[in-house]
Amino acid sequence: MKYIVGYPIAENEFFLNTIVQNKESISEVYFSWGDIPNGRSMLETNQCATPFALQQRQLKDLKRLSDEGLRFNLLFNANCYGKDSQSRAFFNKIGNLTDYVRNELGLSSVTTSSLLIAKFIKENFEGIDVRASVNMEIGSIEGMSYVSNFFDSFYVKRELNRNLPMLSKLRQWCDANGKQLYLLANSGCLNNCSAHIFHDNLVAHEAEISAMDNGYQFKGICWDFLSDSNNFYKWLQRTNFIRPEDIALYDHITPAVKLATRVNSAPVRVLNAYIEKRYRGSVMELLEPNHSGIFYPQYIDNSNFRKDFATHVMNCDKQCDKCDFCAEVMKHACIKLADDPSAKV
Repeated sequence: MKYIVGYPIAENEFFLNTIVQNKESISEVYFSWGDIPNGRSMLETNQCATPFALQQRQLKDLKRLSDEGLRFNLLFNANCYGKDSQSRAFFNKIGNLTDYVRNELGLSSVTTSSLLIAKFIKENFEGIDVRASVNMEIGSIEGMSYVSNFFDSFYVKRELNRNLPMLSKLRQWCDANGKQLYLLANSGCLNNCSAHIFHDNLVAHEAEISAMDNGYQFKGICWDFLSDSNNFYKWLQRTNFIRPEDIALYDHITPAVKLATRVNSAPVRVLNAYIEKRYRGSVMELLEPNHSGIFYPQYIDNSNFRKDFATHVMNCDKQCDKCDFCAEVMKHACIKLADDPSAKV
């Protein structure tokens, strides 16, 4: 299995070194550019340096990776582009950037949640794989077929990560229609989140929002849900991440899985865990978002999972309201930080 890793928003030369050292295991490096909205906080909003200095640093880093032979995926995956969504000026900007990155660094693919951007790239940039963002939440053959003229490949919705029968059906359809399938391995998002679209829209407009005198802040409903003690043991059942130990089970489904590393506090830890296919410690530390703070002083030790966890949940009947398998696995893996670090909850 190979990995698609995100260029970190915060400066991290150690992570770049790790990418280079493991480049044979890296399919692509994905990144956003400048002030163009994307699926995460923009580069300029997370640093103390000037936008120009940040862009120079990014170009230098990506050039280094390019010289090492790594391939790139450019993100246009914001959930909304507002007034620019259909403007000629915006597509001129997108075209100039795509052309620049392709000529300066090399560009193998573009990931977008906009059908119009997908159409624009396909019509103007031959040879670039146009990929449907996981933010589109495509999870069915119908969903892929509706937009098959726009996309060459698809990130499948997170909730299907533990549904082998459905993944196999999507794989068969892709094979029959000349498409490719990818997964996001380490999302910490809750399944079927009712606020996902709302939250993604806020992220897309964060530059405008941050300039306003705001009456409310929103960080996601997952924090409130998981902070309720009644929901503690629902966490594992309500998430969709793939453990590093279980990656090999997906070799026949996808050639590469995406790792969320752009805003993770320790992206080296994430990448090494998946390359080594094992991790000892809090599994939440591998995920984005990371909900460890809610559970402290308890944590879910990844090494304490049942060996058959993945094979079970990938093939179960998904009648979660009638089953306590995930809750029992979580109870077994849960450790409370105390004088005895192995003390069980």
